[in-house]
Amino acid sequence: MSGIIHFNLFEMNCVGHIQHGLWTHPANNRHRYTDLDYWTDLAKLLERGLFDAVFLADVVGAYDRFRGGPETAIREAVQIPANDPLLVVPAMAAVTRHLGFAVTFSTTYEPPFAHARRMSTLDHLTKGRVAWNVVTSYLRSAARNFGLDDEIEHDRRYEIAEEYLEVLYKLWEGSWEDGAVLRDRDRHVYTDPAKVHPIDHVGKHFRVAGPHLSEPSPQRTPVIYQAGNSERGKEFAARHAEAVFTGAFSLEAVREDIADTRRRAAAYGRNPEHITFFPSASVIVARTQFEVDAKLADLQRHIRPEGFLAQRGSGIDLAAYDPGELIDDIVARGGDFTERAIRPLAGRGLRVRDVLDSVGRVGQGGPFFVAGTPERVADEIERWADETGATGFNLMQYLSPGTAEDFIELVVPELQRRGRYRTSYEDSTLRERLLGPGVHRLPATHPGAAHRRQP
Repeated sequence: MSGIIHFNLFEMNCVGHIQHGLWTHPANNRHRYTDLDYWTDLAKLLERGLFDAVFLADVVGAYDRFRGGPETAIREAVQIPANDPLLVVPAMAAVTRHLGFAVTFSTTYEPPFAHARRMSTLDHLTKGRVAWNVVTSYLRSAARNFGLDDEIEHDRRYEIAEEYLEVLYKLWEGSWEDGAVLRDRDRHVYTDPAKVHPIDHVGKHFRVAGPHLSEPSPQRTPVIYQAGNSERGKEFAARHAEAVFTGAFSLEAVREDIADTRRRAAAYGRNPEHITFFPSASVIVARTQFEVDAKLADLQRHIRPEGFLAQRGSGIDLAAYDPGELIDDIVARGGDFTERAIRPLAGRGLRVRDVLDSVGRVGQGGPFFVAGTPERVADEIERWADETGATGFNLMQYLSPGTAEDFIELVVPELQRRGRYRTSYEDSTLRERLLGPGVHRLPATHPGAAHRRQP
């Protein structure tokens, strides 16, 4: 296989995103996340590096299961403090022409009508460079922040998400016909009322009259990102997603996840090639192996295992267990284990010390990690893309902006020499960049397209 490999920079509007403890590194600028210049400078850097997009994660609660409360997360800046990801997009869009923006927003706690207008507004302001990362929010504290006693059960959250997207498709695709906006100054008619329709949605979870308040934006529906790893999440991705952030933890597992999602998408009548897959990628690169080793050692001094344990949200402190105890035995005894934490480690023969060593080591947190020279990094990127079927990667930040700067200076030229990285942007929407010229709206086989009004 060959072809252009897509890249997002995986970011979050906070101090500590994925690599916990590194906010203390003197070369890290993450403490500047409240400074608008931090975001505009980052956007200009990524556009110079010809990135596809910046992918902004988000949470709406604190990690409070570890050691019985949020104190570790608060002390270690584990995604708290965190600001709204949507609000930095217009500023980044104003200083770029091509960079895309994938923003995370939950379907579980806020109603769909207002979110439809937010995303249409962003799609207008960016001239069609916006994606929405659909999440259902798994944190117990998030539920309590929005007035609930506890989390909504997992599959019910996806049931809500299905109806949420149905409402949004009706608003984005069906409420305003093509040609509704006339801007006829002579007749004093901006919009033809006969071509703007209420949606009159009445469902199990939502009642929305409409019409949509925003006129059609360049993409109408933003590019749909999704990152669910459960059975229900995979079905949701196969039905709706145009880009999938796959969370499997080995090359073989990533390959199977991608093949499985494509099979499911085909069963829904979709074109499987209309889904772009982005495994996470952790890259440390330098011109020589000596410099690489020095960077690794330098980063390792700042890594904080407590931050990783708090984010994994297991509700237990592994450091309090016998280092030689098997994870399988801990899981077998039961307790409050989340899908994202300890239970996925069962069946691997791991002991407590293995997990503690892993979370305290640079490079944990995703399936793809490579530290090396530009040639070695490019070799591994090509191998993973070709052997898994991945069409791109989400590049994790260790130091901001140092990680992106190193990648752009050293890896991008090497991939360009191999014909695997673009050498310029085409004028396009984000969807066209992923699916091809002219595909600025949802493909006809996507379920959202069924809500379009036929002339």
